[in-house]
Amino acid sequence: MSPDAASAVLDPQSLGAFRRVCDLAPLPVLDDLSTPRARSVLADVDLLITGWGCPPLDADVLRAAPRLRAVVHTAGSVRGHVTDACWERGIEVSSAAAANALPVAEYTLAMILLTGKRVFERARDYRMSRTRGNWLRTPRSVGNHRRTVGILSASLIGRRVVELLRPHDFEILLHDPFVSDEEAAGLGVERVELPELFGRCDTVSVHTPLLPTTRGLVGRPLIDAMPADAVLINTSRGAVVDQDALTDALRAGRIRAVLDVTDPEALPADHPLWDCDNALITPHLAGSEGNEWRRLADLALAETTRWASGAGFLHPVRRERLAFLA
Repeated sequence: MSPDAASAVLDPQSLGAFRRVCDLAPLPVLDDLSTPRARSVLADVDLLITGWGCPPLDADVLRAAPRLRAVVHTAGSVRGHVTDACWERGIEVSSAAAANALPVAEYTLAMILLTGKRVFERARDYRMSRTRGNWLRTPRSVGNHRRTVGILSASLIGRRVVELLRPHDFEILLHDPFVSDEEAAGLGVERVELPELFGRCDTVSVHTPLLPTTRGLVGRPLIDAMPADAVLINTSRGAVVDQDALTDALRAGRIRAVLDVTDPEALPADHPLWDCDNALITPHLAGSEGNEWRRLADLALAETTRWASGAGFLHPVRRERLAFLA
C-alpha cells in the first residue's frame, strides 16, 4: 500500500496486534513491488496485507512470491490490484468492504433524515433572517413521516442503509435486478423496476457499483421522472449518474441532490453544480476516515487471525462475483 495509506490505517497499536498474529515484514511498507528489497520480502510471504495504493499483483509479482496464498485488503475494492494471475493461482482474497460500508450507510441515513427536514436550506435561511418565523405554517412536504425512500442496488452498502432505515418511519423501495421479490420481502423492502423507483420516491439513494453496464445508468429520463422536490443521493461513483441531466434538473430547481461523488473529482472550479443552492457536494468523505480507519484494520486483523488458524476468511472476495463488485 502507499505510505500515506499505511500511516492512516495501520497505527502502532494495529501493527503491534498484527505482530502478535504473524511474522510481519520489517517496515517501511512496500509501495513498489519491483525493487530488490520488495523481491527479497516477497520471497518469504504467505499473506499480503494490502491497502490503497497497492500496485497490481500481476504474474511477474507472483513469480517473486512463490509462497503467497492469501491477500487481506484493508479497504473496499480489490479491482485495482488483484489480477487474473492471483485467481489463477488460487490465492484467497479478503476485503474490508463490509467495514467500509458502515460509515457510508451512516452518511446516507443522516442525509436522508436531514434533507427530509430540509435542514440545510432552513439553516441557511435562518442565518440570513435571524428570525424563526411561524413554525405552524411549515409545509406538509417537510418531514420524515412515511416518506418513500428508494435504494438503487442491494450492495453491501445498500443493504446496510436498509438496516439503518428500519427503525424509522419510511416506506422503502429497492431496485436490483439480481434480487427476487422473496429476498426483497426478507429485507423488508418492496422490489420495483427502475422507472418506478425514480417515479415514486421522495429520496433515491444510489449504491450501485460503477461497471460498464451501470455507467450513466441514472440518465435523463429517470431524473426527469423524479417528483418535484425529490432528493437524489449519490455515494457510489459520479459516473453512474448523467451529471449533465442532473445539473439541468438542479438548475431548474426541480429536485435536490446530495453528492459525495462527482465525475470528475473534484469538479472544475467553474462547474455550474457548485452554484446550485439545492445541491450539497461533499469531498468523497462518506467512506472510512479518521477514527473509522481503525475498523478497517480491525477487520483485516480478524481475517488474518482466522486464516492463520485455518478457519478461512469471513469476508472472502469470490472471483465469480467480481462482475457485481465495485
